[in-house]
Amino acid sequence: MSASSDTTPETLPIAMSDGLELGTYVVGPEDATAAIVVIQEIFGVNSHIRSVADGYALAGYRVYAPQLFDRVEPGIELSYDETGMSTGISLAFEQLKMPQTLEDLQRVISHAGRNGKVGVVGFCFGGLLTWLAARDLTGVAAASAYYGGGVPAQSNAPAQCPTILHFGDADTHIPTQDVERFRQERPETTVYRYPADHGFNCDQRSAFDAECAKLAHARTLEFFSKNLR
Repeated sequence: MSASSDTTPETLPIAMSDGLELGTYVVGPEDATAAIVVIQEIFGVNSHIRSVADGYALAGYRVYAPQLFDRVEPGIELSYDETGMSTGISLAFEQLKMPQTLEDLQRVISHAGRNGKVGVVGFCFGGLLTWLAARDLTGVAAASAYYGGGVPAQSNAPAQCPTILHFGDADTHIPTQDVERFRQERPETTVYRYPADHGFNCDQRSAFDAECAKLAHARTLEFFSKNLR
């Protein structure tokens, strides 16, 4: 995988099926032979998500982080407080419509495919979308979903590509019994559990757990290297 080209980040428009241009944070070598799509939390493509994308770019991937909220409020970035959470929940689960969001995500995945195989990684809301992308969309070669709320309830069909899931045992949003039920119903999917809370990967949240985040990231990098390179 080449890392010889310029890795300067930029926000580029990607055209959706209805002509809407979805702003997408793009970083990493243009001549990379594999790509990763990073799917946002309910807080938008904020500084944390951009830093996640930057990290995968340093590993040699061309990285795309679509601003999925652009359909409702272009360019919005939310903070990790009660106001941000309330606004984000409304945007993600009330104002956006899941069929359209998945269609938009498919367009981004297809666009990223010009670099070769595509991996998808997402967090929170993005974790759910990552599982649905692995299960229902095309062009996904590997997927890594972090604490996706609603994932255990979407076990009725298998992923179409290698997929790993990360959950925190202290996450009250996703009870461990639901995680274990999912593991039993989808034994072909690797499920990792951590002694951590929801959002443990985000160093801007009080739930951040450095050790668990480091382990989950190492597992994801190894998983992508195996399946994308």
